Amino acid sequence: MKQNEFKKRRKNLMQRIGQGNIALIASAAVQTRNRDVDFPFRQDSDFYYLTGFNEADAIAVFIPGREQGEYILFCREYDEKKALWEGAHAGLKGATDHFGADDAFPIDDLDDILPGLLENKTKVFYPMGRDFDLDHQLLDWINNLRNQSRNGITAPGELVSLEHVVHEMRLFKSASELQLMREAADVSAKGHIRAMQICKPGLYEYQIEAELVYQFMRNGLRAVAYPSIVAGGKNACTLHYVANKDKLRNGDLLLIDAGAECDHYAADITRTFPVSGKFSEPQKQLYQLVLDAQAAAIEQIKPGLPWNAAHDASVEVLTKGLVELGLLKGKVKKLIKDEKYKQFYMHRIGHWLGMDVHDVGDYKIDQSWRLLLPGMVLTVEPGLYIPADCKNVEEKWRGIGIRIEDDILVTSDGHEILTIAVPKTIAEIESVMQAA
Repeated sequence: MKQNEFKKRRKNLMQRIGQGNIALIASAAVQTRNRDVDFPFRQDSDFYYLTGFNEADAIAVFIPGREQGEYILFCREYDEKKALWEGAHAGLKGATDHFGADDAFPIDDLDDILPGLLENKTKVFYPMGRDFDLDHQLLDWINNLRNQSRNGITAPGELVSLEHVVHEMRLFKSASELQLMREAADVSAKGHIRAMQICKPGLYEYQIEAELVYQFMRNGLRAVAYPSIVAGGKNACTLHYVANKDKLRNGDLLLIDAGAECDHYAADITRTFPVSGKFSEPQKQLYQLVLDAQAAAIEQIKPGLPWNAAHDASVEVLTKGLVELGLLKGKVKKLIKDEKYKQFYMHRIGHWLGMDVHDVGDYKIDQSWRLLLPGMVLTVEPGLYIPADCKNVEEKWRGIGIRIEDDILVTSDGHEILTIAVPKTIAEIESVMQAA
C-alpha cells in the first residue's frame, strides 16, 4: 500500500482528535515461541493502519497543529549488526524518508522526550489496557506534569479511547484496502478450489490444510488470516475445530474455513463438500437449506438496512426448512421466538472483515443495530450442525456439519460478493470434484 494512503488516514485522525490534544499508540511486541525462537512478527492492526510501519519497539505520536510536525515516530535506531543477522530495518532516517514521520527519535529516549509532548494538552487519545507497561508510564508522565503546575505547565486532564476513533475509520474500506481484500479473496479461492480437487477418502485433514497453505504461498501470500479449520465428518460440528488430524472417510462431508492475508488484510471463506465428490440425499437436503439461507441473508446486504436483517433472514429460512425436514416440530414463528433453532444454528450470521478476520467496528449505535453503508465489508456464514449424539433427530442427519461463508462488500446500490470465485452450488461442487 502506498504511503499516501497512510498519510490520508493520519490527516483524518488529526481532524477527529482536534488541536490541543495528543494521540499515541504502540506497535506490537515480539512474542517468544520457545527459548530464543520468536513467533513470526505480525504488526498491531491499528498501529499499521495509521503508520504502515512494520517493526516492533515503536510508538507513534500524533499532535494536530504542532508546528515542527504533527507525526512523530519513536523507533529503533539503525543497527548494522542487527541488519546482518535479521535483515533491513528503517532506523530514524528511514522513519522520516520512507514512512512519512515528521520527526523520529530513538525508542530508548521515549522517557526523556514524550513528557514534553504531553505538556499543556487537554486530552490523550490512547488504547488503554493494551500495553500495561506503557499504561503505567503514561500515568507517571501525567502525574509528573501535574507536579509542575507552579511552573505554568498543565497536564492532560482526560484519557480517551483511541480505538473508538480508529475503529470507526477502519470500518469503511478505501479503494486501496479493497484492492488488497480482493487479492486475499482471489488467492483464498484458489486454495479452496484446490482442496475440492484433491479431496478423496483416505487423506488426512492436515494434508488438505497443507494444500491450502501451499496455494496461498505459491500465489504470494505467506500468512494465513487465522488458523485453518479443516473438519471432516462430525468434526464439523465443533465450530472452531483446528486439530486437523483425522482421516477423511467416504460418505462424510468436509468443512473448510480458511483464508489468506494480504498485507494485513484478511479473507474468510467457508465451503462444505462431500469427501467422495457426491452428496448423499440427506447431505444434499441440509446443504441446500444452508445455501438458501445464505442467499436470503445476502439479499439483505444493502445500504440503509440494519446489520441484523441478514441474520433474521437466515433464521427464518433455516427454521422453516428444519420443520419441513422434521428436525424441528411446531410453528415457525413460535420456534423462532423461543430460539429453538439454536440447537442446530447457534452463532450469528457473520462479522466485520478487514485487517482482523473478526474486524473492529460497533454493531450497534445507541442500542440499535447500525445501518449498513457503502464501504463496509462483512461475512455472511449461516450453518447447521447436527451433533453425532443428537438423539432427537433421525440417524441420517446425525454428525453433519455445514457452513457456507462469503465476504461481502456493501456498495452504493447493493453489494459485491468478493469471494464469488469459489463454487458453492451442489452442481458446481460436484462438477469440480468429479472433473478432478
